[in-house]
Amino acid sequence: MKKEETKTFRDKWIGYVYSLQDHICKALEGLDGKAKFREDDWQRAEGRGGGGKTRVIANGNIFEKGGVNVSVVYGPVTDMMRKQLQIDGDTWFACGLSLVIHPLNPFVPTTHANWRYFEVHQEDGTVKDRWFGGGADLTPYYLFEEDAIHFHQTLKNAMDPFGKELYPLYKKQCDGYFANKHRENEMRGIGGVFYDHLRPADEEDAERLLSFQFANGNSFTEAYLPIIQKRKDTSWNEKNKHWQEIRRGRYVEFNLIHDRGTLFGLKTNGRTESILMSLPPTVRFEYDYQPEPGSEEAKLLGVCLHPREWLLEAGC
Repeated sequence: MKKEETKTFRDKWIGYVYSLQDHICKALEGLDGKAKFREDDWQRAEGRGGGGKTRVIANGNIFEKGGVNVSVVYGPVTDMMRKQLQIDGDTWFACGLSLVIHPLNPFVPTTHANWRYFEVHQEDGTVKDRWFGGGADLTPYYLFEEDAIHFHQTLKNAMDPFGKELYPLYKKQCDGYFANKHRENEMRGIGGVFYDHLRPADEEDAERLLSFQFANGNSFTEAYLPIIQKRKDTSWNEKNKHWQEIRRGRYVEFNLIHDRGTLFGLKTNGRTESILMSLPPTVRFEYDYQPEPGSEEAKLLGVCLHPREWLLEAGC
């Protein structure tokens, strides 16, 4: 198969991620009631191919900082990509949506999600490899178990029509991936789902995987917005904000040390402002900080250190 033969397929995916970006941004703006997304329509410089739309929201009633970004990029496979990213071929194409939302209120969790499609081509234009990846996860600063259950249940509901075995598998992969391995595998939050390198066996399977991606992307607002509605008016103080910023430090550590998307973007000369949009606006790094034993902060830390089977424990 030549890459020209996958153009229609790529176009369907590109159209979808742009429409999903519109949907999510409109929903978040409506909830915030004050802040609006700023949009940068950008193109890659220096002859590299493609571009995208970066949308950033800041200083709102609810959202202190956030971004919902789409990129549609392509270029030659470099020696660095072969060595460090284990990609082999002549050219590559990538398209995806990536978002991170950092609320102002420490009782509203941070969330991250992305859904992407990737192709690698031989010198003659033959498609050598192609795959989907994606997922969504939740990073609370104070633990509300009902929120964790709602988030996981919504993601499971989206996946179940494609196979009951998928949610447990991708939930486990998320628990393993979103962990700070340099901190004894301390989890970033309460997880979600994560999957990568979902390769279609044929064109029928490619359409099935496309539908799978649509279902996952479409479930995001249902998974996250009800949690915001529940927690956005919770009163908070400087102690709560201090703890939020301590935990945001762990978020920064993961993104800059372990996150594949961040590393891929930086190592392929991606748009730095869009890539680092995921970092929180305020953060603390305090030496060997420990929350008070028995506190709500310590409760959260106990959960973040170890994966939990939220739906099994809840009897779902």
